[in-house]
This record gives sequence, C-alpha cells and structure tokens, in this order.
Amino acid sequence: MVLESLINPLKAEKEPWELFFIGFLYTSVAILLSLWIFKQQTSLIMIFLTVLASVPLIYTTIKYEESKDEEIMEEKTLLREHSRALAFFSFLFLGFTIAFAAWYIFLPPDLLSIVFQVQTQTILEINNQVTGNAMEVLNLFTVIFFNNVKVLIFCILFAFIYGTGAIFILAWNASVIGVAIGNFIRSEIASVVSSAGAAGAAQYFQIVSIGLLKYSIHGIPRSSPTSWRGLRAASSPSG
Repeated sequence: MVLESLINPLKAEKEPWELFFIGFLYTSVAILLSLWIFKQQTSLIMIFLTVLASVPLIYTTIKYEESKDEEIMEEKTLLREHSRALAFFSFLFLGFTIAFAAWYIFLPPDLLSIVFQVQTQTILEINNQVTGNAMEVLNLFTVIFFNNVKVLIFCILFAFIYGTGAIFILAWNASVIGVAIGNFIRSEIASVVSSAGAAGAAQYFQIVSIGLLKYSIHGIPRSSPTSWRGLRAASSPSG
C-alpha cells in the first residue's frame, strides 16, 4: 500500500509534526476517491477510507509502544516515551480536522450537501439539543457530559471489538469538528464580503484564526487521551 509506506512509527515519533500533513493527505485522498466512486455516500465512505489508510500506522505504533512496556521499567521514562506517540496522534487528528475544514470551505455549494451530509445533520441535532436547554445550565452540562462519556465508551468498545477501531471514532469526530470550523469560516467570510466587499488579508486571517480557536478547546484535548486509552486497550493480551 502506497500511503502506509510514507511514514513509520520511529519517524513519526521523532518528527510528529509530519503527521499533520499525513492526516491532511489521508483525508483529501479519501474525499476525492469517495466523490469519484461513491458520490452519494461520500459523507460516510470518506471516513472509512481515512481510517483504512491510518490503520497500518496506528497498529504498528501500538505494537511498538507495547514493546516499550516490556523493556522500560521506570514509570517516568515510560510515560515520556508514550508521550511521543500522543504527540503524533494529536497531529494526525489535527491534520484530519483541518483537511475536512478546508474541503468544506473550498468545495462548491452544490457538493457540500453531498460530501458533508451526515456531519451537517449531526451538528444540527446537537445544536437543537443545546438550544432547547440553553436556559437550564444543569441540563446543558448533562447533555455535553454524557455525549463525551458516550464517545469514550465507543472508543473502548471499538478498540476491543475491532482492534484499532477507535481510530474510526477519531476520524468521525474530526469530520464533525472540521465541518463546524469550515461552516463558521465560510459563513463569516461570506458575511464580510457581502457587507464590505472583498475583505483584506488581515480580516481573512482573523476569521480563520477565530474559527480554529473556537472549536480547538473542544476537539484537540479530548481526542488524544481518549483515543490513546482505547487504542492501548486494543493491543493488550485480552484485546
């Protein structure tokens, strides 16, 4: 497989930032292939193809990290070694997210409803839940809390049942967050252009920065620790 030969766990841990571009590439190829072959089912097929490209790297990385558990006895050293894998998982997730956001921003409107159909519907359902309970802080907290618990449970279950299946949850979350970011940036740019004509580079940069920061606190911290617990479970003897 060509994509899996682009990087290996040793190189990924030494230069984790490269995983951002790998994640972007995996996602872009998945979207293009999905549009070409399975156009009407793109919103789900692109997730499957992104995961398919990621599995070899994730699997070999988990095995490599498990070998460290057997060789390194000191806890601090072991945690430091595992943190390298966490770093490149974070960059991989970030690459997925930015790729989905970029495609959402630049795709023509007639394709958006096809490529991101399921993700858009998911965001609308979440917004309806939040809007309906906006005045009830406890209910709002409960909705958010149990949604995150559900994601954690899914990661663990997918890891035990499908081995590296937890990467599917990560790719799905990246697609939803990417669509949210892309929709915010696209809407804000359209609003600025319609009211003030062609905006300057500074305004575009400000809109993109706000769009990324608006969702990064929700997306990035939750991705790596959750996925790592699930993925580590997959490589245990009982997995």
